[in-house]
Amino acid sequence: MIVPEPVAMELPVPELPRTQIIERTRHRFEDIHHLAEKGWTINAIARRLNLDSRTVRRFRDTDLDELLASARDRRPNGVLDPFKAYLNARFTETQGQASGTRLFQEIHERGYRGSHQVVRKLLAALRAGTAQPVRADIPSPRKITSWKTRPRETLTESQVKRLLEVRLVCPDITRACDLARTFADLVRRRRGHLLLEWIRQAEQDAPKRMQGFSGFLRRDLDAVTAGLTLPWSSGVIEGHVNRVKTLKRAMYGRALFEFLRTRILTRA
Repeated sequence: MIVPEPVAMELPVPELPRTQIIERTRHRFEDIHHLAEKGWTINAIARRLNLDSRTVRRFRDTDLDELLASARDRRPNGVLDPFKAYLNARFTETQGQASGTRLFQEIHERGYRGSHQVVRKLLAALRAGTAQPVRADIPSPRKITSWKTRPRETLTESQVKRLLEVRLVCPDITRACDLARTFADLVRRRRGHLLLEWIRQAEQDAPKRMQGFSGFLRRDLDAVTAGLTLPWSSGVIEGHVNRVKTLKRAMYGRALFEFLRTRILTRA
């Protein structure tokens, strides 16, 4: 009697866990390839999706499976990381006698949504002296620059507080902030008659890079003063130049120069 061989069962394809990183990778891959199929350039996609051009190129040139595998291996930031500085400070204040339950309740009221066990492990590491040092929450230079150049009324209360802390720590940033806001006021209110006085102040006690900027303004003082005083500008001309460049990029390799010339003139 011949026993039939068992039929091999097809197992379902294993799926990756639907974590936030996995889902974000899927959506980003779909959005980038959807725009790329429409003929969008890498820089245009990066501007549209608010991504770095290198990220766009990697998602365009890499298979989805490889991107998902890389996302699966990434370890998300711990939920306790934003609260470690607070826990360290409370641990120091109580000279190591802080109650884990009490500290858990305190950070839970501040937004912590992790487990109690994670807090216990951190306290045990602090008592044993094996806890890793907490990195100071220092704002990036780009953030500080944004806070300095934006009008005060557009900043949130937390941003105003952080900027004040930075100003107290670094006198150079304080002086640069004052000069930057004064210069922004010159630009917005067209107070070109005050430009020379601003340059003199910047050359006296401003940080080195701002002194260099004021030196460039002095080299072409009349033109800069006119730009900060008169209502006319080269914006219209720059707009036409940008339109011509856009048409040229769109028609590159598709038509002859005469057709490009005709299209530019007919849309003028």
